[in-house]
Order: sequence, then structure tokens, then C-alpha cells
Amino acid sequence: MSLQPFINEAISPWMKEEGPDNDIVMSTRIRLARNFEQYPFPIIAKEQELAPVVSLMKNNYHEQSFDKYQDLQFIGMEELRPVEKRVLVEKHLISPQLAEKAKNSGVLISENEQVSVMINEEDHIRMQLYFPGLQLENALTQAFLFDDWLEEKIDYAFEETRGYLTSCPTNVGTGMRASVMMHLPALTLTQKMSKMIPAINQLGLVVRGIYGEGSEAVGNIVQISNQVTLGRSELDIIEDLQSVVEKLIEQERHARLLLVEQSELRLEDRVFRSYGILKYSRILESKEAATCLSDLRLGIDVGYINNISKTILNELMILTQPGFLQQNAKETLTASERDIRRASIIRERLNSEN
Repeated sequence: MSLQPFINEAISPWMKEEGPDNDIVMSTRIRLARNFEQYPFPIIAKEQELAPVVSLMKNNYHEQSFDKYQDLQFIGMEELRPVEKRVLVEKHLISPQLAEKAKNSGVLISENEQVSVMINEEDHIRMQLYFPGLQLENALTQAFLFDDWLEEKIDYAFEETRGYLTSCPTNVGTGMRASVMMHLPALTLTQKMSKMIPAINQLGLVVRGIYGEGSEAVGNIVQISNQVTLGRSELDIIEDLQSVVEKLIEQERHARLLLVEQSELRLEDRVFRSYGILKYSRILESKEAATCLSDLRLGIDVGYINNISKTILNELMILTQPGFLQQNAKETLTASERDIRRASIIRERLNSEN
């Protein structure tokens, strides 16, 4: 397998499956940070001290399989063009921080793109597993099994009292970030989400944008994850997250019901205006596209639109990102050229559904 399958298709194979509560929860992710005991951590290591980590990971895991995570492929960051790195970021297969690296860094990606293992990012290893819908407990179980498989050939930096040792103190302990990607248009439209965020933060959780730390929430999509990694077990952490996510699902469904009951004509008008913009526009900026796609997905979920698949939001949100647009065009595009191409791709995709 080469890099091409990972950058040609916007939708990863696992994203085509329907998960629990998928009308609101788009995906669940567990990320575990680990470091080798015998090497300096990446943030203080000299360039040559990181080379053995890459060699070990490539020699032991490239073209290997574990359970349903088949044929892991090693891709070195120095082999990639900037646009290819950007596409992998837009598909959440690598972080923006890893994309900035070159020598002695890379990623292992499974054939179904459900697992990626970033090498020499902030830590020696950051493995992440994705699942459709809300599947925190299952995701944690699978992450532990995959972690155990890696550990058969690696001595992790670990202390009995502090747990897993990481480059950033905020990850020490479990080294785990559990996160859930949610589509919350009704709570945003009714301006309830902004009031809920401070309360969520007080519970040791954080609300971020679609690409994690530092990213902006667009298209009414937010990522909710744990902040605390020390002094609590992984199971305790995901139980707290599960509880908050279930409450948000309940609130979002209630808000959608009220919108339909109390403002049906206005909501229907909003959905079909957005549908019209997406279907006929010749120029579309990314923020406008994201807002309209969110409205379209809401229209599908409440039953106003029946001839378009639910996964279209996930697909077009990735397909219309700057990296994918340029990869698709096979050339560098200006912002204006991207807006024209974004409109064209969305028109073609929506027409293919009818």
C-alpha cells in the first residue's frame, strides 16, 4: 500500500459505518501518549537521538496487523509534500504539530484508517483510535489491547506513583485524551451552547474546535475531551465524559424538538436556503460552506430532506478543506480559486445524490 489511498478518499472506511447516537455524535477517539524509557523525550532530544525510535517503530510495525487494524503503513514526514501533510491533518490522521516536523518523525496508519500512531511528535508515540458514533467504552478497550500489542516490543517510561511519563506535564498519569466529536446545531441556534461551556469546563472537560487545541468551532461541530490525566483511572475519566456527552445529546434532541414545534417554518426555510446555496453557488468560502452543511445535516436529521445520505456532512467537511481541494486539483490554489473549486465540488456531490 502507498500513501495514495490515505489522501485520495475524503471518507475513511470506518466513517462509513453507523455508530450509536450518530444523529449527534460523529465520532469517538481515544489517544494514548507513550514514551520509550531509554531515549530522551522528543522536546529535549537531539535530532540523532530520535532516529532509533523511528527505526524501531518502522522495523517492527510496518506492514504488520493487529486484530482488525490491518497492514499498518509507515509514512515518514520528510517524504511528504506540504499539501499531503495538510490532507492527513484534515483527515485527523496526524496532528498539525506532527505536520510541522520532517526528519526522524512519521506515522503508522492502518488500512481502515481507524488507527494512526504518530512517532516523535510531542511524545515518542501518540496512538489514536477512532470509532463512529458514541463508543467510549469500546474505544478504550480497543486502545488498551492495541497499546498492549505495541508494548510487547517497547519499554515504556512509567512510574508506579505517577503513571505514564510524558513530555507535557498535563498528560502525565494515564497519558490519555478521550474525545467525542459532536454536531450541535440546535443548542448553538438557541444560544444555549455558549452558556453550557463554562459548566462543562468546571467538570474537568474542555470544548474545542474540529481540529482540537487552538482550532475554531465551525459548522456547529465541537470536540469535547478530558483535561485531567493524573490521579484518576482511564475508566473514571471516560465515565465522566460519557455522562456529559449523554446530557448534551439529550439537550440537543430537546432543542431540535422545540425548534421544529415552535419555529418549524423558520427552521425549514433556513435548511432549504442553505441547501439552495450549496446546490447552486459558484463561489463558497469555507465558513459559509460549513454553516450551510450543518443546516443541511440538521434538515436530514429532522426529516425535512430525505434524498441525501447522513454521512454527507462528514465527507464534504473534509473534501472542501484547503488541503483536499489542492490535492484534488493537483496544483496550488489561491483562496479565491479554492472558493470556486469548493462550490463546484459541493454542487457535483449533491447532484450525485439525486
